[in-house]
This record gives sequence, C-alpha cells and structure tokens, in this order.
Amino acid sequence: MAQQLNGKRVAILAADGFEESELASPRAALQGQGAETHVITPDGKGIRAWAETDWGDTYEADKSLDDVKSEDYHALVLPGGLFNPDTLRLNEKALAFVRHFFEAGKPVAAICHAPWILINAGVVEGRKMTSVPSVAQDLKNAGVTWFDEAVVVDSGLVTSRTPKDLDAFNAKVLEEIAEGRHSHQHA
Repeated sequence: MAQQLNGKRVAILAADGFEESELASPRAALQGQGAETHVITPDGKGIRAWAETDWGDTYEADKSLDDVKSEDYHALVLPGGLFNPDTLRLNEKALAFVRHFFEAGKPVAAICHAPWILINAGVVEGRKMTSVPSVAQDLKNAGVTWFDEAVVVDSGLVTSRTPKDLDAFNAKVLEEIAEGRHSHQHA
C-alpha cells in the first residue's frame, strides 16, 4: 500500500491520563501511512496513559507546547480519556494551539472526552460531532448537533465516541489529512 501521508507532520496533543489506545492506535495508523507524528505535552515531559481501568505505560514527549507552532503541522489529533482533556481544556497555551488549527483550516481529530478541549477553545458552535455519551450534553450546550455514531466528519473535524470506534476514526483521520486544508473548517 502506498504511503499517502509522506511528508505530513501530525501533532498529537496529550497530558497525563490520556486513554492509551486513543493515542497509540491513531499514531500507528498515521506512521503506517508515512506521517511524522509528534507527541506534544504541556511541559515536554513524558505522560502516563490510562489503559481502560488502570494506569498504563508512560509515553515520552517529542516536544512541549512552548517548543511548537501549529504552522509546523498539517493536522492535530486529540486523544481522550478522562483526565487528559480535563487538564488540557484549562491550559490556555493548549487552547491557543488548538484554535490555530481551526483558523488555518487544518484537519483536527478528537475522540472520547477530547471534545471538551474543543468546547473550551471555542471552536465547536454550529458543528456536527460525536463523543463519549457523557460529553454529549456539553457539546449540545456549546451549539453542536450531536450524533451517536462511530465517527462524524464535518469539514475536516473528525470525532468518535470510544476506543471501540478506533478503526472508523483512524480511517477518517487518514482520509481528512490526505485531503489537506478544508475551507469550511473554522474557529
């Protein structure tokens, strides 16, 4: 299979308590198609995964938020978990980083609880999305049309519910990044 994402750089923004499969699976799919991925953390230090019911492995960071610019990346992936998005949605540097992807029309992918970050970044109003069910009302309150589907794509924004949706999520992430910028992506 051709590596359709050669030359593409993808930021994966996460903090402690990310759902392990929601980082590992998209990263493997992206790298399998030739994309260069960088795990970006608030402080550039390693982060500990949550593996469904208990703490998982520690993942090394490639960069800190202070060391990156959204202009250096073609797309952004936001893994879920409960603790990770709750931390990032209160970090103004993280929110600004996320906003820049929307302003530039670049693909953004968020799974599980990660849409919390997008709500706080102020980029979801008027969008079609999905998420873990416990975040549905938060999204609706923020002006989203919410669907209970494995994956929802809206002009470069890819969202999914839980790890059981990773195959559909990964396929759409690869497709949206291959398509490039989306003129209807907005902040």
